[in-house]
Amino acid sequence: MESRDAKPHEHGTSLEEFRHFRERLNAEILGEGNLVINRFFALDTRTYEAGALDVRTKELLGLVASLVPRCDDCVTYHLTRCAEERVSRAEIFESLSIGLIVGGSIVIPHLRRAVDRWSELERLAR
Repeated sequence: MESRDAKPHEHGTSLEEFRHFRERLNAEILGEGNLVINRFFALDTRTYEAGALDVRTKELLGLVASLVPRCDDCVTYHLTRCAEERVSRAEIFESLSIGLIVGGSIVIPHLRRAVDRWSELERLAR
């Protein structure tokens, strides 16, 4: 059940619903014990840990990499992580501009949704 504070997103679910769905399904998927799936999820998690690049930079790279193939769920995830890492609005827009250049005009609807989602994250942070 959605809390009264969660605002439905114009083009889909609220952030709360997105997080709940993701957590619930990840637990179910990983609970199956499939070695390949579990290893892939672990590799994905490890990839975004600090190394030669810091976590903020890696999340911005993940954002660009998600925008180009137009994966709105992935964009939402990386925007959420960017907000947690205190990435600025200017840094988000520079990263989105790279995704737009690489992906082309077909990315524009997803860019709109990304900006709307970022604005939602900013409102929640206040």
